[in-house]
Amino acid sequence: MTKQHGPWTIQHTRQLYRDDFVEFYEDKVLKPDGEPSSYAVMRMKPGVSVLAVGADGTAYLTKQFRYAVGRESVEVVSGIIDEGERPEEAARRELREELGIEADEWVDLGLIDAVTSQVYCPATVYLARGLKFGETERDSSEEMETVRMSFAEAVSAVMRGEITHGLSCVLILKADRHLRSK
Repeated sequence: MTKQHGPWTIQHTRQLYRDDFVEFYEDKVLKPDGEPSSYAVMRMKPGVSVLAVGADGTAYLTKQFRYAVGRESVEVVSGIIDEGERPEEAARRELREELGIEADEWVDLGLIDAVTSQVYCPATVYLARGLKFGETERDSSEEMETVRMSFAEAVSAVMRGEITHGLSCVLILKADRHLRSK
């Protein structure tokens, strides 16, 4: 059974791989010009990203080894939304687990599609303020360290290309715009 997908026609979909976080599919398609082809798509579970900024202007980030890029990466807190969980609930949980932080003020800065050509990976991004500090609750596979820097330095690190994680870059710059507009 064929399915119209924008200007593309999907003739058949085959799942190639699936785990707890990601699914890979191959679609047999007719391209907009009518030519037959294949199109690969990766679908990730929807996620959240959180930037915690203290009253003194300190930004709280994470630093961890990222397998796909083969190096350590400084990033905002990020994670998937569990089944039945609302995005803000996931953001609160991830911030508490990864950095041991709870926040009184949550600003929803919108939905980001991290990659749109072949990856479905939506994330809702938040700015967290009014911070309270406790113990982390990291998973055994989460080997990360907490990075503290001034928010201004985090913005500069994005602009210098030192912070390269896409969601982190967008969130830090959106937070900068939001905070400047207050």
